[in-house]
Amino acid sequence: FGVELTVNNAAVSFFQSEFDLSTEAASAIASIFGFMNLFARGIGGYASDWAMNKMKMRGRILVQALFLLLEGACIFIFVEMT
Repeated sequence: FGVELTVNNAAVSFFQSEFDLSTEAASAIASIFGFMNLFARGIGGYASDWAMNKMKMRGRILVQALFLLLEGACIFIFVEMT
């Protein structure tokens, strides 16, 4: 939870400096990250439980690895945005 708060604060500063947004606009956009986590945690837990039922612990680890790789790819895409 602490990392999430840090990312939200850093995102506001980033959006202000990179896109020349007001504090209000940058905060509104950065808050989307927190709302996204509500769904990401639920979907990740559901997928992990589903894989656990199908393939036991190996399935759970594969789902986690797949989501981690997907997250890494999304970060690379985000970095390249202008």
